[in-house]
Parts: sequence; structure tokens; C-alpha cells
Amino acid sequence: MSGELHHPDRDPNRRQFVAQGQKPLGAILSCIDSRVPPELLFDTGLGDLYVMRTGGEAVGPVVTGSVEYGPMTSGTPLIVVLGHQRCGAIEAAYKSLHGGKPLPGNLDAIAKALRPAYAQAVKEGGADPVETMARAQAKLTAADLRSNHDLAPLVRQGSLAVVGAYYSLDTGKVEVLAGAPS
Repeated sequence: MSGELHHPDRDPNRRQFVAQGQKPLGAILSCIDSRVPPELLFDTGLGDLYVMRTGGEAVGPVVTGSVEYGPMTSGTPLIVVLGHQRCGAIEAAYKSLHGGKPLPGNLDAIAKALRPAYAQAVKEGGADPVETMARAQAKLTAADLRSNHDLAPLVRQGSLAVVGAYYSLDTGKVEVLAGAPS
């Protein structure tokens, strides 16, 4: 947020260090939006994060498997589902679902995957339903991952935290929405 970036772990020595193996400190599921690259937002370096990016943090079996990889293979202790302000995928899905008009091509699969967040946003209301939907998507996806058959035991034993969060494009702040470890 302050703009004081450290750019850690991005030199040839770090590249050599992680060349033979990895043990990232977290896994981030975020949007494909070009303004929201997790490695830069969190000022991390090579080998620090597993990163999965999909439109609106939409998930399916391959994405879920990718998120499971770190915690299940190398003990990664943190998963963050990172929604963000002014998400184009969320806005397109909201308009499609609200208007009953399918999106073209495979974009409609994203809208269908975001249907639970849309329903939550409609239920909650609010001044900006698209922002409500973006926050709902992060919270719902994090909750789904916390209760996932393979991840839930790790959450219960305290070796994994699954957090829903929201990034403000305006301020650079990441707000934890749900799932913060106690």
C-alpha cells in the first residue's frame, strides 16, 4: 500500500536456490485481471507463492486440484482467494445472469460458475451489486475450499488457513473477508 517495495527473492541466487525444489508460503487463487498480479501485490519473489488465476476466481475440478497441490504435497499453510474491486469477469457475469442473456463462447461457463455469488449478491442487496458479488465470490470460494474433502482435515488440525480476501484497486489494501486464522 505504501509503495515501498522490497522485491525480495528475485535475483539469480534465488533462482538457483529454488531450481531444485519449492516450498511456497502460500497459494493464491485470484482473477486474471491484469491489474491484480498476486506476486506483485504481495511483493513476493521466485518460489514464494503458488498462483492460480481464473476469471472472477471461478473454480472447477482442475483449478481446485491446482489449489490443493501446495497444501497436499508440500504443506503450504495458506490459501487466499483474492477478489478485487471493479472485476470485469464478475461484472459480465452479473449482467448476464441478471439479464438472462448468455455470454458468448466459453465465457458463459464463467458466468455459470459464478451463479452462487450472484444469488448471494441479490439476496444481500447493497448499493453496488457487482462489488457485493465480487466479495461474495471470494467468501464462497474460500468456504468451499475450507470444506473440501481433502483440505478440510488440514483446516481442522490447524495446519492450513483458507482466507477470502478483497483487493482495492484504489488504495492497494487487501481486506480479509473470511477465514482468518485465530
